[in-house]
Amino acid sequence: MRRFGLVAAVIACLITQGAYAQMSGKPIKIGVLTDLAGEHTENTGQGSILAAQLAVEDFGGAVNGVPIEVVSADHQNKADVGAAIAARWYDEGVDMIVDVPNTAVALAVQKVAAAKKRIVMFSASAASDITGKACTPYSVHFTYDTYALAHVIGKAMLADGGKSWYFMTADYAFGTTLESETTAVVKANGGEVVGSVRFPANNPDFSSVMMQAQQSSASVLAVLSSGSDSTNAISQAADFGITQSGRKLAVLLMVINDVNTLGLPVTQGVQLTEAFYWDLDDQTRAFSKRFFAKRNLMPNMYQAGVAGAVLHYLKAVKAAGSDQADAVMAKMRELPIDDFMTKGGKLREDGRVIRDMYLFQIKTPAESKAPWDYYKLIKTVPGDQAFRPLAESDCPLIKK
Repeated sequence: MRRFGLVAAVIACLITQGAYAQMSGKPIKIGVLTDLAGEHTENTGQGSILAAQLAVEDFGGAVNGVPIEVVSADHQNKADVGAAIAARWYDEGVDMIVDVPNTAVALAVQKVAAAKKRIVMFSASAASDITGKACTPYSVHFTYDTYALAHVIGKAMLADGGKSWYFMTADYAFGTTLESETTAVVKANGGEVVGSVRFPANNPDFSSVMMQAQQSSASVLAVLSSGSDSTNAISQAADFGITQSGRKLAVLLMVINDVNTLGLPVTQGVQLTEAFYWDLDDQTRAFSKRFFAKRNLMPNMYQAGVAGAVLHYLKAVKAAGSDQADAVMAKMRELPIDDFMTKGGKLREDGRVIRDMYLFQIKTPAESKAPWDYYKLIKTVPGDQAFRPLAESDCPLIKK
């Protein structure tokens, strides 16, 4: 019996060692691929890097005794640059890439990650194709997407009487995808699209765009862009009196940094969709206080998404006892996502994280009682209502 007990103990020890032997032994490297000088830099950039560092700090700086490192780079909003950085990083031992604002860059990086069989987690890019026709076994769309943006705010505007729409659309992948998604929502809910105009990226002058929108018969004038294009469009819409005319201005993608830049007198009353707000509860406030102490800015949903993605990835590495991509992906799908920004989230087989989304309205200057007190919550939309149903997915990984 003693001999049997000794053998059993040895076997148990070997099994345990075998589990942890799956760790490669090198540091776990997380690459924040972001925009450090372009139109998305204020909303991602250094703030996204800080968010990843805070998540690593929260995790204790190591997994099963293996240290965690954060590296970063600027993709310059160029798909070829982003893809080249991703390929080099993966070859140099980066285990997971996160953030990746700019849809064109994200789709290029996603192809590299699939070819290298390494993990990428998108927190700032939006196109629902990431978990649709372009999905891969190694990509995660963590924070939001164009489907959720279109459905949450689109349905709210339509329910409030906004039946005719005019689109002011950025002429690149994100804008055109969002226009297609929103058109489907408008038509499915009894509305109509009466016209549209497109503008180039980094557009400083929206005067002709606003004039065409004003001349339309639409009750809802929708801005379908991101970053500095959105803030420029909103500012010039106020200059043209659109926000004072009684028409509804729908801004399908906007974050708290944009509101802070423009100010409440310009943005008051605008409704928007986000996955995060710093003042939702004690956990969001605690994370945001630490972030603010370093940046003097509150985090937005992209940056909170970076931290959430990093935390979920590290929890999966620990649970798997491995830094191998297939084992970690399996654990990420198995484990619930519960952290300061996500409650009861789930990673689906198409790579889409299902989480609650929020419809906010921007406060008036009189309603705001303190700096960064900008939003009032209108509605919480459960994840299974906010995101595309799996049955409608064209992801090739889904068995029909």
